[in-house]
Amino acid sequence: MIPIRSLAIPLVLLIGGSAGAQDKGTLDPKPLPPLANPGDPKLAAKELFGRRTAPADLRSRSIGSYARGCVAGAAAIPIDGDNWQVMRLSRNRNWGHPQLIGFLQRFATRLPGINGWPGLLVGDISQPRGGPMITGHASHQIGLDADIWLTPMPNRRLSRAEREEMSATNMVRDDGLDIDPARWTPQHTALIRAASSERGVARVFVNPAIKKALCREAGADRSWLTKVRPIWGHNYHFHIRLACPAGEAGCSDQDPPPSGDGCGAELDAWFTPQMLHPKPGKPRPPLTLAQLPNECRSVLEAP
Repeated sequence: MIPIRSLAIPLVLLIGGSAGAQDKGTLDPKPLPPLANPGDPKLAAKELFGRRTAPADLRSRSIGSYARGCVAGAAAIPIDGDNWQVMRLSRNRNWGHPQLIGFLQRFATRLPGINGWPGLLVGDISQPRGGPMITGHASHQIGLDADIWLTPMPNRRLSRAEREEMSATNMVRDDGLDIDPARWTPQHTALIRAASSERGVARVFVNPAIKKALCREAGADRSWLTKVRPIWGHNYHFHIRLACPAGEAGCSDQDPPPSGDGCGAELDAWFTPQMLHPKPGKPRPPLTLAQLPNECRSVLEAP
């Protein structure tokens, strides 16, 4: 049997599925079929970027905005490190801007001293060339977003099957109003506090119930809470977003988050019946290549 450390990421992607943190991968991924007309201007850009299985051989840079862009010269985080393991290998989404990959490696190495965990389980980062994804995220397009499971890395190497099939841990109560006290620990608070306190981090996204727990447990220093933003769909993982690298004029930062700790009335609004049980809206049409920055065409077509 080949050791998991030496396995390459499969250069294929899954067809269908929501690609949530808890959704299973596969031990037998299938390549996407060729496109009948890849030059069709109406074709969804996700169909093009989803078929690129290696990074563009270009100078590393993030292009566009977090939910409308791409990444050139992406780097892959190795699937194994002393303090991290990559999950859902079949998705081939362990690619990102080299600054993000370096950040994750350094942060993971510090983890035993932050909260006592052996390391991180790393979820989706970006595709090899970024861009829209066929399944899952609206963001994660410019190589500066990464999902980290709220499950500690075990003191052993996970098998390939475990990486594809084990579920992340749901930290939120069934009613959505608060965390599950049987699963949430002070180690989770320490982890998110440390991530949010990093200089290059622009935002950390968590479920509103997790933000509520952090507001209770923050203590006297509440400055780090400013970057921690509530958003649905983050029961099982938290989402780190780096600011645009210095000197990359083609990368568009978000506006800074509102001042204050984001607790109180601002957070309470997430727990109204309308927010907890929203009416389904009309899905947005997928982005086309023409709707992305012009440079993304060069990234897509590069060797």
